[in-house]
Amino acid sequence: MILSVVIPAHNEEGAIASTVTALAEHLSANQIHYEILVVNDNSIDATERILEDLGRRFPSVRLVNNSPPHGFGFAVRQGLESYGGDAVAVYMADASDRPEDLIRFFRAMERENVDCVFGSRFIAGAKVVDYPWPKLFLNRLANLFIQILFGLGYNDTTNAFKLYHRRAIDGLKPFLSHHFNLTVELPLKAIVRGYSYTVLPNDWINRKAGQSKLKIKEMGSRYLFIVLYCLIEKWLSRGDYHSHPLGTRASKTILPPAEV
Repeated sequence: MILSVVIPAHNEEGAIASTVTALAEHLSANQIHYEILVVNDNSIDATERILEDLGRRFPSVRLVNNSPPHGFGFAVRQGLESYGGDAVAVYMADASDRPEDLIRFFRAMERENVDCVFGSRFIAGAKVVDYPWPKLFLNRLANLFIQILFGLGYNDTTNAFKLYHRRAIDGLKPFLSHHFNLTVELPLKAIVRGYSYTVLPNDWINRKAGQSKLKIKEMGSRYLFIVLYCLIEKWLSRGDYHSHPLGTRASKTILPPAEV
């Protein structure tokens, strides 16, 4: 199985080289067949030049320039239209995600043949470093809201760090979100449409360089829109988009750290 990694990057000259290098070296060391697609999203710093250099250094690293309109969601969607692997992960350019976690996710997908592997930063075995407390408070409130609406045990839907099999990505199209709310659209559609998933702990480490692109004030209504859209689909679609025959349920597994 070939792993594709989509990394959206906007003005990430301070972090992108170390992020891609660490990821490529870990995947190679673990003998995983991979490609890394870094989607340059209208960067005006040295990001594109750095990515060109990385492509020459690592044959499996590919630069994709996102054409207008720009924005996080559009950049990820460009990557999801361009990848060539059997499974694809969304990975942050700022090194907030860890290569070791991605490897564990990929091995779990191979072992259990699930459609998706979802990360949680808030279960046993996960570690969160320097999460700004206002964002942390809003994060936990938003995830609790989603849990109650959908009756979920999964407690980190807003976590961007997830792995999807190609069959799941193909079944979630078309994508609606233009911004960071895409990170909520993908897992909620996968759950509503009956794709199997497992939940594993993953660490999150605040960026050391550059600036966060997430603007909380701009995203509240957009998150709410996509949550309500998925809820309406759950209530009213009558299983029209369901990945399994009516009357069956996709499995959900939560593995404790010791079993990973």
